[in-house]
Amino acid sequence: MRYQAATRAEGEARLAAFVPRMGRHYAAGRNYDYGPDKHRDVSGLSPYLRRRLVLEEDVVAAALATHGPEQAEKFIQEVVWRGYFKGWLERRPVIWASYRDGVLRDLEMLERDRALRRAVADAEAGQSGLECFDAWARELVETGYLHNHARMWFASIWVFTLGLPWRLGADFFYRHLLDGDPASNTLGWRWVAGLHTRGKPYAAQGWNIAKFTGQRFAPRESDLTEVVQGLEGSEPDGLPSVTPLRPPRAPDPARPSALLITEEDCRVEDFDLASYDIRATATLAASHLRSVSAVSDDVAAFEAGALQDAARRTGLQAEALRAGVPADLARWAGKAGARQIITPYIPEGPLRDWLREATPALDAAGITLCEWQRPWDRAIWPHATAGFFTVKKLIPQIIHQRQLL
Repeated sequence: MRYQAATRAEGEARLAAFVPRMGRHYAAGRNYDYGPDKHRDVSGLSPYLRRRLVLEEDVVAAALATHGPEQAEKFIQEVVWRGYFKGWLERRPVIWASYRDGVLRDLEMLERDRALRRAVADAEAGQSGLECFDAWARELVETGYLHNHARMWFASIWVFTLGLPWRLGADFFYRHLLDGDPASNTLGWRWVAGLHTRGKPYAAQGWNIAKFTGQRFAPRESDLTEVVQGLEGSEPDGLPSVTPLRPPRAPDPARPSALLITEEDCRVEDFDLASYDIRATATLAASHLRSVSAVSDDVAAFEAGALQDAARRTGLQAEALRAGVPADLARWAGKAGARQIITPYIPEGPLRDWLREATPALDAAGITLCEWQRPWDRAIWPHATAGFFTVKKLIPQIIHQRQLL
């Protein structure tokens, strides 16, 4: 999958091109990975959905209008999965903190363990000696994309066959995926490892890889470690309790405002900007926060393109900021005379962590951080308390509530 412009127009063009294939064609072919530039049975919309250059409910509405709820069921479920994962992490923020801190510990372990350091480097370079795994590693680095089925196989092999720390694998993905999302990436790796749905790890199997790559790869079963148990033992206390969702502070149209655009939502024009007293506008580059290790140049470039496109569509003059010293955010807004910063909702992840660090300086300057939250998230997140099945049952209700059919 090759990506060019990180713009709303390009995302909507890709959406329009894939609409005819969102029904039975998607359901039948979505699990097949035919290799780079041959991912014709999946939409390739994920980098645009991740930044909301394309909206989830617009995609669902297009699928329903063309194929109806029965034929579009599988496609819609995959779109809803993204919202479910985001809501699940919002309700268990300690899981993100555990992943973030665990990566740092794993990296420190690499410094002390030469053999492990070499094994991780070989895996990331596509030099593990397992043909399919190595091809996927190279595709990820070269294109910023992997088919979802390949992501599952790759993660399973990383954890169970190569025996590498799962968080370092998740970090590798997050540094290179153009659609890298803290919720989907972290929870996807946890799911494969048997930590999300506890006791049910995902096992990569040779026959499955051969079938769904069209015999492109045919690893022997002896090449892959049999998975008999997940990593539940590494978290013996089980999953943390569900916490209430964090209510965003609503912006006040009467207060002088600074508009902040991040890659968490590049459709700020959907909010009624004209009703606010906007004194300054800025884009905030933050993809480098994904990891303490080097993040792909392609990821940074895609973020930059999306932010520039978002700013252009507001019609406002935007300053380009980079998430560095957190106190700089208060200085920027204060210089413009703003009493509040307004931005679309920032979910759990590295940017939310950075904003938490910026809060003391904002408070000291008398500046409040206010967020808009989309109805799509409000419709799904409250139900992300357990497994996906709970949300899956509510899809017809969500479709009706959002008037998508």
